[in-house]
Amino acid sequence: MLFNKLPDDLFLPLSGKNRNIYQAVLLQLADLFFDEDLIDPFIPKDLVRSTIENAVVRLGVRRWEPEEEDGSEAEELPRSTAEYTNRIYRRLVQTGWVEEEQRIYRTFVLMSPSISYLLRSLVSISNLEKRSYGGAVLNVLSSLESAVNDPAGRGITLSEAAQTSADFSAHLTDMMLGLRELKISLSHAQSPQDVVRGFFDRFVERILVSDYKTLKTKNNPFRFRRQILSLLRDLQFDTIKLDALTRHYQEQFESEYDDAEAMVHVHINRIVRIFDSVDKRLDTIDDFRYRLEKRVADTVRYMDKTTPGMASRLSRLIKEAAKDDALPMIDTLEEVNFISPASVRAPFKRRIQAEPRVIRQQIIDPKALELRQLFKEFKERREVRIDRIDAYLDRHLGSKETLRADEFEIDSIEDYICFSYIRHLASLGKKAKKTAEQFNIQFNDQYTSVTGMVECRDFVIYRKR
Repeated sequence: MLFNKLPDDLFLPLSGKNRNIYQAVLLQLADLFFDEDLIDPFIPKDLVRSTIENAVVRLGVRRWEPEEEDGSEAEELPRSTAEYTNRIYRRLVQTGWVEEEQRIYRTFVLMSPSISYLLRSLVSISNLEKRSYGGAVLNVLSSLESAVNDPAGRGITLSEAAQTSADFSAHLTDMMLGLRELKISLSHAQSPQDVVRGFFDRFVERILVSDYKTLKTKNNPFRFRRQILSLLRDLQFDTIKLDALTRHYQEQFESEYDDAEAMVHVHINRIVRIFDSVDKRLDTIDDFRYRLEKRVADTVRYMDKTTPGMASRLSRLIKEAAKDDALPMIDTLEEVNFISPASVRAPFKRRIQAEPRVIRQQIIDPKALELRQLFKEFKERREVRIDRIDAYLDRHLGSKETLRADEFEIDSIEDYICFSYIRHLASLGKKAKKTAEQFNIQFNDQYTSVTGMVECRDFVIYRKR
């Protein structure tokens, strides 16, 4: 667990009286240690101290409070920026945030892997980085396609797809809990202005625009969900690809075949469960969103009715109406702005699920079906088929070695097609090569009529020995 990987006193600077100072310092050190151009993770001590000093100067205040861990220095406040830097640096070394390493005459500072990962997580929490649903879903889809198309070479991408799906599922849960937390905080607001301000600052800027609005657009990222599930369900029944994935997992994770096979099925089932339950989770998020927007809409509505100056305007109106000599006719309240015409109190409607409907098969006219069948049969009869040509030649030649053109018979459309292509067997390509090698055709300059249907150049066909 955490106690075996993190120092016991790690969080003391962030839980003491000077936690705001340490927070600013750690954010500056994160920029230093996580620089993309950093080649050597061992940073000189002077550079680390100067970074801490810049953070202290940027704060612009000297609000250090004595801490019990300072020992003999508890009663003395830092008198200069250098003393602030020394105390902060020593405290970070004592609590395990940074470590020192001596190289000959120079001292270098480094962060252990667990501390580095923790600091990156804290920085991401402080920045509240927006997530892209489209990027997450497309990442899962591309990883799955790579694993399915090349399981022996890129099968490891299946585990990446499973991890991305798990992060995506956790983000859905975080968004739902964020809406709940926002609803609770708005319920404790003391004034309507705080409710509206919190709604726009937290919901519209952080949740609606970055996350929820993406789900309501035309290019909804979940349009790829069906494709992802189809790939996975086909993969579950493809034993060849599953075996290749298992062997690839076995090589990558250096495990037994049974363990690798179980890991493959665990990753597949995880992705299927997550994308199968997306609709239900979105319904829950939509219900939270509807109740939150309804509360804010009610707040805005009552704010419209209690605008500044409303009481004085109503008082003057009552005085005018109480005069004996003049009773004004009041037929509208728009002149006194009783309800603002620019009210935004109406929330978005709840998403309504489409009701299932019975799809009835369209009845086609029997005459149209009959005509379609006739066209189909006519097309089949006109189809050029080598087996029909072979049967036509065998029927007429029989045991003969030669046969003249006028000795052929044409009794049907099939016979007409076969007779027409006997003279052009070479034009049929490879599929008629075997038949063309069995016969030889010799043409002459005379024309002949075949059964009164076809007039063509006379020829004699020979059977090759």
